Amino acid sequence: MFTGIVSAVASVVAHTSRGRGTVLTIERPPAYERIAAGESIAVSGVCLTVLPGSAGPLTFDVSPETLDRSTLRSLKPGDRVNLERALLVGDRFGGHVVSGHVDATTTLLRITNLGEFSTYSFAIESGFSRYVVEKGSIALDGVSLTIARLGERDLDVALVPHTLAETTLGSLRPGARVNVEVDLIGKYVERMLGERALPGAESRDDRLRRLLSTAE
Repeated sequence: MFTGIVSAVASVVAHTSRGRGTVLTIERPPAYERIAAGESIAVSGVCLTVLPGSAGPLTFDVSPETLDRSTLRSLKPGDRVNLERALLVGDRFGGHVVSGHVDATTTLLRITNLGEFSTYSFAIESGFSRYVVEKGSIALDGVSLTIARLGERDLDVALVPHTLAETTLGSLRPGARVNVEVDLIGKYVERMLGERALPGAESRDDRLRRLLSTAE
């Protein structure tokens, strides 16, 4: 479990094929010296498990599913990624609930600079459109952000100078792809309301039609 508060930015060292997956090697930031094998780290929003190895770079297995769902497939040596260690019990909860399970990727459409602040506009794509709400939470490349404006086909997030300087978002340019994780709570609510009803269960639409028919 993570909160979308990035604690380090590091460079990709290598991206090596392993069957249909890959082994991703990332430089080890000073604050990550005591990371142990088996720990979870969010790499640009994707939860990965640290492989056994030396005290040198961090290495991770990346499954075909993760490669298909995220931007990790396109990483090259020298690319920068956001890192966050898993949340400890009792830690401050600075962002929102982030699982590290990416839902989709999307495209940065435009950047509007407002002095030292910036507004980034991203496309809303079918893989996550139903879960975004204005003033709701969203994780983009592992960074916890608030949706400042919601349009039919795009959304805006407002970035403060600290976020621009301390994450990879500050180096993005229009056309860049980013990982998206929507607010986990929305998916649970949808499930409980029957949008994805189990076989034989009454869907929300069926329940609404039944109630309207009864009212008549």
